[in-house]
Amino acid sequence: MKLLTQGMLICTLALITTSTLADPAKSLKQANRATELRQSVFKLLGNNMGKLGAMAKGRIAFDAEVAEKSAKRINQLSLMIADYTKTDTSAFKVHTEALDVIWKKPKEFTESINKLTSASMKLEKIAATKDESAIKGAISNVGRSCGGCHDVFKAE
Repeated sequence: MKLLTQGMLICTLALITTSTLADPAKSLKQANRATELRQSVFKLLGNNMGKLGAMAKGRIAFDAEVAEKSAKRINQLSLMIADYTKTDTSAFKVHTEALDVIWKKPKEFTESINKLTSASMKLEKIAATKDESAIKGAISNVGRSCGGCHDVFKAE
């Protein structure tokens, strides 16, 4: 089973890595649409991470079912990031917090995506155990991967 999981992770990361080659937007309309879709993925990530972060910090009651569901969603959304960032919108004036470095340094951006995918996959496994302490630790790891990406690729 462990070998199967590792094989799946390697295939997933390889898919993400090959998916981040950007195509420049050809029009303002395309750039706006790409930005809208990209932001949708990140809003969903933020919504799910917000619940987990609040639980980890004790601001809301710990709920193992919500933690497990949010972990699964974050992992699934992490697998979508490369697809929804592959349109380079930097040549157009669009309302976004995404920095152009996403498309100027695709290898580094891919590495950040992979860190989130890996951390969220681990959180998903740990969340299934219902162990509150272990889940909170894994939430922190996911949070660090999010923050690391924000530090480099997002205007805050």
